Amino acid sequence: MDGGQIEIEMHATLDSVTAQDWDACACPEVADGGRARDPFTTYRFLKALEDSGSVGPGTGWQPRYLTARLSGQVIAAAPLFAKSHSQGEYVFDHNWAHAYERAGGRYYPKLQMAVPFTPVSGRRLLTRPGFEATGQSALVQGAVQVAADNELSSLHITFCDDTEATAGAAMGLMLRTGQQYHWVNQGYADFDGFLASLSSRKRKNMRKERATAQAFGGEIICVTGADIQPEHWDAMWRFYQDTGARKWGTPYLARSFFDIAHETLRDDILLIFAMRDGVPVAGAMNMIGRDCLYGRYWGCIEDHRCLHFELCYYQAIDWAIAHGLDRVEAGAQGEHKLARGYLPVQTQSLHWIGDPGFAEAVGNYLTAERAAVTEEIEVMTAWGPFRKETREEHE
Repeated sequence: MDGGQIEIEMHATLDSVTAQDWDACACPEVADGGRARDPFTTYRFLKALEDSGSVGPGTGWQPRYLTARLSGQVIAAAPLFAKSHSQGEYVFDHNWAHAYERAGGRYYPKLQMAVPFTPVSGRRLLTRPGFEATGQSALVQGAVQVAADNELSSLHITFCDDTEATAGAAMGLMLRTGQQYHWVNQGYADFDGFLASLSSRKRKNMRKERATAQAFGGEIICVTGADIQPEHWDAMWRFYQDTGARKWGTPYLARSFFDIAHETLRDDILLIFAMRDGVPVAGAMNMIGRDCLYGRYWGCIEDHRCLHFELCYYQAIDWAIAHGLDRVEAGAQGEHKLARGYLPVQTQSLHWIGDPGFAEAVGNYLTAERAAVTEEIEVMTAWGPFRKETREEHE
C-alpha cells in the first residue's frame, strides 16, 4: 500500500503487538499524565478480553487486530474481529444476514471493527498523532482487502466517532446512524444544580425516586482504584451473571475477566454498591474515561424499588459532577433514561458489503433509517425533562 511504504499486518493475538505501540495509537493523550479518552480500546482492556477467553476460540469473536507500519513504526491500529454471528455488537444486522442468506449468500463470517460487548462510541481507526489521514485510510483499505481476499460478506466499523464517520463515508463506506441516551454536564455545581434545570414535575419525581431507593435499608458506596477488593468482584460477577442470563442468555464476559480487571483495570473502574448489613445486594460497574463516565453493568440479588435508577443513573451523575466529567453514557437503548435527564444523541457506524446488489439495497435502507433516527431524536429531545430555556441550551 502507498508505494510499499505502509505495511499492514494482521494479528491473531495482542501478544504480537507491544503495549507501547498499540497505546501510542489508541490513547496518545495520556502523555500529559491524564486518563485515556476512553479505556475500551487501550491495550490493557483488549488484552483482558483476550486473556480471559471472553474473545477467541469458541466465542464467535476471533481477534484479527490490524496494525499499519510506516518505516518500521506502528502508525495505526484497529480492534478487528472475525465474527461467526452478530451477538454482542448492539448495532444489529440480523435482518441483513437473514436477507442475504435467503438470497443464497453466506453472510458469516464477517469482519467487525469494534470493542466487543461495548456499545460506546469512540475511535476505532486508532492513529498516532500526525498520521490521522494516512493511518485511517490504510486501516480501512487493509480491512476491506482482508474481507475481499477471504471472500467475506462484509466489514462493519461500529460505534465510531464523528471524525471517522466523515472520513469513512468519504472513502465510500456506507454510513449508519443510531441513538443512545447520554447525560451532559452543563457546569452543575452539584446534583441540586442539575435538578434546578428540570421542569418542576420531573424534579419532584427524581427526588421521590432517590428517596425511595435510598430507603432500601442500607448504604450506598462508591469504590475505585485501590479501594476495590476481590470480594467486590465476587459480588459484581453474581450481579453480572443474573442480568446477563435474563437479557441475552449467556453472559459475554468470562469470570477471569474480572480477576484480570482487578490487576490491570482498577484505576479505570468505578463500582457502586448498595450494601445492607455489610453485604452488596445490588451493584453497578462503570468505566472512567478522560471526560466521561461509562455505565456498563448492573445487577442485584434483592429487588428494591428505584434502586436501579439510583445506582445506574443518579449516582453516576453525582460522581461525574463531583469529578468534573462532561458526560455520563449509560449504555445502549432505554427510553426510560429520558425521564432521568439523559437526552438522545446520535451514534454512527460504517459498513462495507462485497456484493454490489446487496450493498445497494442496504444503502437504500440506511438512507431511510438515517432520516427516521434524526426525526426521532428531535421528537424525544422535545419530550425531555428540562425546562424550556434549559432545552435550548442543550440544542
